[in-house]
Amino acid sequence: MSDDLLIQTDGAVGRLRLNRPKALHALNLGMCEAMLAALETWRTDATIAAVLLDHAPAPDGDPKLSRGFCAGGDIRLLSESGAGDGAAARAFFHTEYRLNHRLFTYAKPIVAFMDGVTMGGGVGIALPCRYRVATENTRFAMPETGIGLFPDVGGGWYLSRLPGRIGQFLALTGHRLDGAEAYALGLATHYLPAAALAEVKAAIVAAPQGIEAALAAASVTPPAAGLLDHRADIDRLFAADTLEEVFAALEADGGDFATEQLAVLRTKSPQTMKVSLRLLYDGGLMQSFADEMVQEYAVACRVVQRHDFLEGVRAVIVDKDNAPRWNPATPEDVTDHVIDQIFAPLPEGEAWTPN
Repeated sequence: MSDDLLIQTDGAVGRLRLNRPKALHALNLGMCEAMLAALETWRTDATIAAVLLDHAPAPDGDPKLSRGFCAGGDIRLLSESGAGDGAAARAFFHTEYRLNHRLFTYAKPIVAFMDGVTMGGGVGIALPCRYRVATENTRFAMPETGIGLFPDVGGGWYLSRLPGRIGQFLALTGHRLDGAEAYALGLATHYLPAAALAEVKAAIVAAPQGIEAALAAASVTPPAAGLLDHRADIDRLFAADTLEEVFAALEADGGDFATEQLAVLRTKSPQTMKVSLRLLYDGGLMQSFADEMVQEYAVACRVVQRHDFLEGVRAVIVDKDNAPRWNPATPEDVTDHVIDQIFAPLPEGEAWTPN
C-alpha cells in the first residue's frame, strides 16, 4: 500500500487520509485504486458504520504543507500521457471517475473534511459525500479552464444544479469560494472552525451513529458569503449558454464586476470554456450520475490530447510563464463541429462503466 493514502479503521469508522502534503494531497492513480478497494471492503463489513475522509497532517508540522485537503489530480501524468497515446490518462480518468461514482452511491455515511484547498479532483471526492465540512481554511474551486481542461469529476452534475447561473460562473472563471460561500451554496453541509475538527472526528469515532449531532454541536455561524452580493449580476451576465453571448454581455455592461470577470475569461481557454458550458447544459438534463460520468469520460479522453490542455499545463505548471497560447484563440474560432466531436459518445467497449 502506498504511503500517499493512509487507510485505517478506528473503532467502527473507516479512515481515508490523503497523504501527499508536498503536492497538496493531489490524487494519483494508486490513491484512487486504494480508496476504491477500501470502500469495497468496508461496504460489506458490518463492523464499519461510517467513513471519514480527510488529509493527514504534515509530518513536520509545516503549516504550508497543511494547506490542502486535495488540490486536484495528477496533472503532470495527464499532460505527459496526453502528449503521447493518452493511455495512462484514460486509465487515470476511468479509475478516478469510478471512485467519484462509488462515493456518490455509497450506502454508509461518509464525512469529507474540506479543510484547505479543495479543487478539481478534490471537489470530485468531497461533493459525493453525505456530509461535507467547510472551514475558514476552505478554498473551493474548479479552475480547469485555466489549463485547457474542464470541470470534470462530476462538475457537470454539481455545478448545473447550483442556484441561478452560479455554476456557469464558477465553471468559466474558476473563481475560488471560501468556506462560507461553499456553505451558502450548499456545496458544504456544515461550517466548522478548523480548531474544532480533531474533537469532532474523535466524537464521530466514539459514536458513529451520531454524526449529525456531532457536526451540529460544533458548527458555527459562518461569515457573510461575499459572492452572493453579486448574485443578480452573475445571473444576468452569465445567462447565456453560448460563450460569445457571455462575452458580449460582459463587454456591454461596463461595470466593475463585469470588467473584472471579462479580464479573467480572456485568460482562459476558449475551447474548454465552450466545453464547460455544454457540459453544464447537458449535465442539468442527466438522469443519473453514472450517465454524467459516461459523458465526462468521453470528453476527458479527447480534451486531454488536444493542444490547449498541453499548452495550459506548459504555461501554468511547467514553465510557469502564465502566458498560454490558446488555439483557437477566440470563442468565435471554436466551431460547433469541434465541440460536437469532443462530446461524441465513445465506441462500445471503450466507454466508461461504473464497475
